[in-house]
Amino acid sequence: MGMATYAVFDLDWHDQAKATEYREKFGPALEKYGGKTLCAAPAQVLEGVWKPSRVVILEFPSNEAFQNWYASAEYAPVLKLRREGATTGAVVTIEGPKR
Repeated sequence: MGMATYAVFDLDWHDQAKATEYREKFGPALEKYGGKTLCAAPAQVLEGVWKPSRVVILEFPSNEAFQNWYASAEYAPVLKLRREGATTGAVVTIEGPKR
C-alpha cells in the first residue's frame, strides 16, 4: 500500500467575498490532482497555544500529487484568492497509509 500525503491549513478569512469565490473554485482544481478534503471546520484547541480559526485537512495520493497541485496553473488563481483574502498557516508532507 502506498503512502498518502496530508496537508493541514489554518485559514482565517478576512474577505468573505474572496472566501466564497475560493470555495467555488477550490474543488475542481483539487480533484484534478487526486486531492480530497477530509475536513474543513472550526477547531477546538485541546492543548498548547495554537489558535486556529478554521482547519482544513487535505489528502493526496502522494507528495508528488500534492506538489503538482500546489504549483499547478489550475490552482494558481485560487491560491491568489486565499493569499489576498485570508491569513493562513500550513504544514504538509505528513505521510501516512492511504485510507
